[in-house]
Amino acid sequence: MNIYLRLYYEFFKTGLFAVGGGMATLPFLHDIGQTTGWYTQAQLMNMLAVSESTPGPIGINMATYVGYTVGGIPGALIATIGEVTPSIIVILIVAMMLKKFRDSKYVNDAFYGLRPASTGLIGAACVSVILEVLTGIQVVTPEAGILNSFALPGGWGSLVSWRGLALAAVLLVLTNGVKKVKDWHPIVFIGLSAVVGVAFGFAGV
Repeated sequence: MNIYLRLYYEFFKTGLFAVGGGMATLPFLHDIGQTTGWYTQAQLMNMLAVSESTPGPIGINMATYVGYTVGGIPGALIATIGEVTPSIIVILIVAMMLKKFRDSKYVNDAFYGLRPASTGLIGAACVSVILEVLTGIQVVTPEAGILNSFALPGGWGSLVSWRGLALAAVLLVLTNGVKKVKDWHPIVFIGLSAVVGVAFGFAGV
């Protein structure tokens, strides 16, 4: 399959099924990386950090980032269009039908049923991020089946990322326990964390 068609196809699926916002796209992006080899889990976490630090919805930012990494500017445009196409279609359909079905019990029940799915997707994304950043455990998506497995490529010595834990602990204290600091804008902490990462080589953790 042509690389641009594959980009559109993969991100169309992500935009269609990632119910619950930008963080809910992470399990899908993890699966894309595993099946296509376009990026590693560590690179995905770097993309997430950049996407969180830049303006705009995180899901669209991630699609643009991945598309650019894989196919340059055309890839970025196609991946982004693929990501937003399902939302545009669904919103148009909802807009046409909202007045008629606004008080429908079945519609309300369907949205209620989607909430656990959103919670599960976001929870899975959080687990993947925590494992990647604070430990050496990698989430491995199987070629067959629905259950992920876990691997520890660096052995038991790499089970805990002490530098990652230390940085997380410092940020937790600064953002919650230090009066003069906890009211700072989040971009300040993002910038400081980036500086610390460069200074201490966190990419190699």
